[in-house]
Amino acid sequence: MDFDLSKEQEMIRREVRKFAQYEIAPVAGELDEKEAFSSELTKKMGEIGLFGMVVSEKYDGQGLDYLSYIIAVEEISRVDGSQAATIAAGNSLGIGPIYYYGSEEQKSKFLPKLCSGEGLWGFGLTEPTAGSDAGGSKTTAVLNGNEWVLNGSKIFITNAACELSMGVTVQAITGTRPDGKPEYTCFLVEHGTPGFKSMPMHKKMMWRASDTAELYFDDVRIPEKNILGQKGDGFHQMLATLDRGRLSIGAMGLGGSQGAYEIALKYAKNRVQFGQPICKFQAIAFKLADCAVEIECARNLLYKACWLIDQNRPFEKEASMAKLYCSEVMGRVVNHAVQIHGGYGLMKEYDVERFFRDQKLLEIGEGTSEVQRIVISRYIGC
Repeated sequence: MDFDLSKEQEMIRREVRKFAQYEIAPVAGELDEKEAFSSELTKKMGEIGLFGMVVSEKYDGQGLDYLSYIIAVEEISRVDGSQAATIAAGNSLGIGPIYYYGSEEQKSKFLPKLCSGEGLWGFGLTEPTAGSDAGGSKTTAVLNGNEWVLNGSKIFITNAACELSMGVTVQAITGTRPDGKPEYTCFLVEHGTPGFKSMPMHKKMMWRASDTAELYFDDVRIPEKNILGQKGDGFHQMLATLDRGRLSIGAMGLGGSQGAYEIALKYAKNRVQFGQPICKFQAIAFKLADCAVEIECARNLLYKACWLIDQNRPFEKEASMAKLYCSEVMGRVVNHAVQIHGGYGLMKEYDVERFFRDQKLLEIGEGTSEVQRIVISRYIGC
C-alpha cells in the first residue's frame, strides 16, 4: 500500500494552502461578520484552477483526479468554511451534473465559464417540505408544446443568487412511473428566464460568506433542449451527484478539523496558567492527542474513498462513511478547541468561534448524519 501523494498532489496542497493563508484568512472574519459573498475571491479561486478540477480540459477544466480536488477543498476549509462551500458546491453540485449527464451542447455552453470561476451554478433539490425526503418534492414541470412549464420552489440552494450565478439544475415532477411513484426529471434553468426568481438568504449561523438562496418558479418556460440527460432520470442523477458531493463535505470536515486543531494547539502552547503553558496539563494534552488521532483516521478514510473513485471502483458506501465520520470528527475537534480557549473561544475575535459555528452544517447538508447511517446500514445488509 502506498500512502504517498504524487508530486502534483503535494504541489496542489502547497499552493492552495498558500492561497488560503494569504488571500482568504485576512478577510474571512470580516466577510463572515458582514454576511458578504465575495465575487472577487471567487474569481481568484477560479484563476488558480479551483473550479472544474476533475473536468476534462476539452471544456476548460483541469483534468485532475478526484483526490486532488478533495485536497484543494480540504485546504480551503482549513481556513474558511464559507469559501470552501463555494468551491465544493461549485464543483460537486454545480458543475458535476452538467459534466456527467449533460449533452455536448450543454457542456460546451456552460462548462467553460463555470470551470474558470467566471460563473457559478446551483443544485436545486431541497424544498421547504422536502429535505431528507428528497422524494417529497412538489415542484412540477408540465410539457406544453415544445416547452416545459415549471412551477414550485427550492430552498437552501448554494451559489444560486449571487451576481456570478448563471443558473441552477432543478429537479421537478414530470409524471407518474408505472409503479405509481412520481417521475423526476432535471432541467437546466438559466437566470434571466421569465418567472424564475432567486432571493439570497441571510441571518445564517454558519457559512455566512457563502451564497445561499431561495428559488421560485412561476410558469417558467424551459425549452426541451434544457432537459438534463433523459426524461425520468432526475432522481438517479440527484442521488449520484450527492454520492460524490458527500466527499467534498467530508473534505470540509477534515480541513475544518485540521484548522481548528492547529489553532487550539498554538493557543495551548502560548497560553500560560499556573506558571506553565496549558498544553503541559494532561487534561489539555489529552484533548489535543484525541484530536490528532481522529483527524488522522478521518483523512485515511476520506482519501480511501477518493482512491476508489479514481480507480473506477464502487465508492458509495465509503463516501457515506467519510461524510459521516469527517463531519462528526470536526464536531468533536471544534468542541475541544473552544474548550481549550476558555472564554476567549466564545469571542468573534478568535477564529475558533467561527469554526465552531461552521461545523454544524456538515451534519445536515447533503444528507444528515441520520441519513448517512441509514445508507450505511443498507450497504452492510441491515
